[in-house]
Amino acid sequence: MSAVASAKDTATAICSGHGDCADALLEILHDLQAAIGYIPDAALPVIARRLNLARAEVHGVASFYHDFRTTPPPSVVVKLCRAEACQAMGCESLADHATTALAGDPRVAIEPVYCLGLCATGPAAMVNNRAIGRLNAEKLLAAVREAQA
Repeated sequence: MSAVASAKDTATAICSGHGDCADALLEILHDLQAAIGYIPDAALPVIARRLNLARAEVHGVASFYHDFRTTPPPSVVVKLCRAEACQAMGCESLADHATTALAGDPRVAIEPVYCLGLCATGPAAMVNNRAIGRLNAEKLLAAVREAQA
């Protein structure tokens, strides 16, 4: 089965599981991303048809929320806290260093988040959903290398 056919079948099953209800669009998109890893373009017309929505509406919702991906995710996702407490402890210079050190590596994505609940530990990040506090540049790059292994 092709990836397109699989995405369409998965979208159909998820919509059906939510009763083909337009009010469940966000939940459907979250479930689709959990199942496939992202929201493929091929699934959008299926969702629109099943929920009796315009394709533009589905696309608008999928592209509005930053947690939704429309391309396959990289193998390592670094969510670097940029909240005020982490800013006070140097997260901006850490973000600059990480961006420079990891620039051009398509396997790594750096995404800002605005609180990981580790405020007392200094700059913090999540590397592939693993929380890391008391972060410095060396510790962050080591966590990325470990995640890539």
